[in-house]
Amino acid sequence: MDKTIRDFCETYGVERKQTNSVKWDGLSEKFSNDQLLPMWVADMEFKVPKQVEEALMNRVAHGAFGYSLVPDSYYEAFFAWQKRRYGVLLKEEWLRFSTGVVNSFFWIVQGFTQPNEGVMILSPVYYPFYDSVEQTGRRLVVSDLIEKNDRYTMNFSEIEEKIVKEQVKVLIHCSPHNPVGRVWERQELEQLMAICAKHEVLVVSDEIHQDLTSHNHPAVAMLSLGEQYHSHLIVLNAPSKTFNLAGLLNSHIIIPDEHNREIYDQYAEKVNKAANSTLGLVAGEACYRYGEEWLSQLMAVIHSNHQYLVQALAAFPKVKVSQREGTYLAWIDLGGYVPASELVKFMEEECQLAVDYGEWFGKGYDTYIRLNLATLPKYVKEGVDRLVTQLAKRQEK
Repeated sequence: MDKTIRDFCETYGVERKQTNSVKWDGLSEKFSNDQLLPMWVADMEFKVPKQVEEALMNRVAHGAFGYSLVPDSYYEAFFAWQKRRYGVLLKEEWLRFSTGVVNSFFWIVQGFTQPNEGVMILSPVYYPFYDSVEQTGRRLVVSDLIEKNDRYTMNFSEIEEKIVKEQVKVLIHCSPHNPVGRVWERQELEQLMAICAKHEVLVVSDEIHQDLTSHNHPAVAMLSLGEQYHSHLIVLNAPSKTFNLAGLLNSHIIIPDEHNREIYDQYAEKVNKAANSTLGLVAGEACYRYGEEWLSQLMAVIHSNHQYLVQALAAFPKVKVSQREGTYLAWIDLGGYVPASELVKFMEEECQLAVDYGEWFGKGYDTYIRLNLATLPKYVKEGVDRLVTQLAKRQEK
């Protein structure tokens, strides 16, 4: 194992079982038993950077946790991160706060559409995208991504056709994409935004995975495409996915257009009465100030884990592993060896693994699984080795 990876894992690796972790201690809610090796929920077995832990400890030592303002220093750190990494120049008045991007989906769908109006998603996609449409009484419009050579692209002609036919008002976009691992190129994003602007569709761009990309595929922020799209764009991001802070409930809603901010604020008055997360703000600011080296080392771990997975599964030519340009997730089709009707039994009884199932992400993906690679290499090795062992038995048959 590379020394950088070994040192990072020794310094930041942490045991999460019996810490009220959803990933480790909440298995019985989703799976057949609670002794499976968890490779599902998209969070990590790594502690935050040392400076972040210190910032939190200093704030805890103060001892009072009443209502908190967002300090100027938070905006400065976050804005500097966005400018340095993505060339985005943010303004304080654009920013609203949420407890998480999933809540943000629900609020924006309800604030910008009426019941039964069309909301588009690009399938397969993170399952709360579906929930935010279906559970709010909006009309779900789906355009399927096109898969070729284990890489996905958008079907622009179908997207535009369905926008017109279904009178779509909002398109919720995942960039980088969970679960297929695409980091969309600038030309692709410009084409999507041009279509949506032409037909007066609001794009909600979930960019929570934007920091988790390879050197060969840097994320393109939607806000870097130009002011001409600002009136048709809301961006969601957070430090939570990058730095494993989901439990601190601090997320951003970035609304560059004044009229859209007015619409959002009027709706938020009815539903968003939550106070800012004091510790979420402290941790987020420290991450944006001090977390870059930690993130670089984390990405080396994820890349190594992904390489191990790909190399191990190369022995099974009927297994399809999507190209991972971004996120820390692997999207795998086992249909060449395991029929859809046997997938749960195969994963949970034979492999003893807890995974996200493809059918959660969209129709037609019931032989797929999603694996979380943002964990200690020992867990990836154990999980992949279990998968390989059981696939080999199937292959022999």
